[in-house]
Amino acid sequence: MNGVNKRPSGDFDDDVGEMIDLTGSTVRHAVYLPPFGPFGEPGVLVDLAVRAEAAGWDGFFLWDHVVADTMPIADPWTTLGAIAHATSRLLFGPMITPPARRRPWVVARHASTVSRLSGGRLILGTGLGSDESGDFSRFGEQTDLLTRSAMFDEGLDVIRAIWSGRRFDHDGAHYQVALAEAPPEPFPIPIWVASSTDNPRVVRRAALCDGIFPNPEDHTPTAEEIAETHRALGLAGLEPGRPFDVAVAGNASPAWEEPIKVDLPALGQAGMTWWMESLMHLDPLELSQKIVDAGPPRW
Repeated sequence: MNGVNKRPSGDFDDDVGEMIDLTGSTVRHAVYLPPFGPFGEPGVLVDLAVRAEAAGWDGFFLWDHVVADTMPIADPWTTLGAIAHATSRLLFGPMITPPARRRPWVVARHASTVSRLSGGRLILGTGLGSDESGDFSRFGEQTDLLTRSAMFDEGLDVIRAIWSGRRFDHDGAHYQVALAEAPPEPFPIPIWVASSTDNPRVVRRAALCDGIFPNPEDHTPTAEEIAETHRALGLAGLEPGRPFDVAVAGNASPAWEEPIKVDLPALGQAGMTWWMESLMHLDPLELSQKIVDAGPPRW
């Protein structure tokens, strides 16, 4: 098992299903999956979320796409509302939703509604989004990455302002907003930023938020890469000691048919705070149900 069945770096708390790293951080475990293909029916996703909560997972996160090669496809926000109603402990959210494709004021209201419906269990995962399946280009949305990046930064400012309830008059390059004072959100809504590269602009953006999701296209981040991410965040202005999440996606469940190929203890020592067990639409639903029912990987 490449050493991941050993626990030299921490102790496992059987009561809460979390690995407590000896550096003082708590590593939580989530299920991370696309809402299409065998997961394209919203009822299937709600069932998986309920099973995940029962099996001891801490979180449940959905991709956000409009079109996909494997249909059907479910809207993540509508589905997250159903998950909020069907669960009581699970943290959840879109991973990721692109504000440049979904207008930031709409994202703010979606997130506010689901957060209140769940009693404050929503995490807002954000990113530039991908046009691999045509989510932008098929609908005449902006495809230029630099433009989408600028829209992303400006959109985050709009989202935060809406949640704050303060008067907000904004005349930006991409958005114009005029809001009167209103009650603020009753629950904090953490914002995570996804990053497929180590671009300094992305790291600076994440340092102003509550978490980062390093998600390179071709591999699971290594412990060395996660440690470097922490160093880069510090250089970008992340204050020492401020609560901040680092989520890593990959496969580590012993219920998979293939051997485990990731060193979870090393990732925990390097500063990972969330392990995201990645399910794929290319696998049969029965296998994914088996992974979820097996619960978080025990290290």
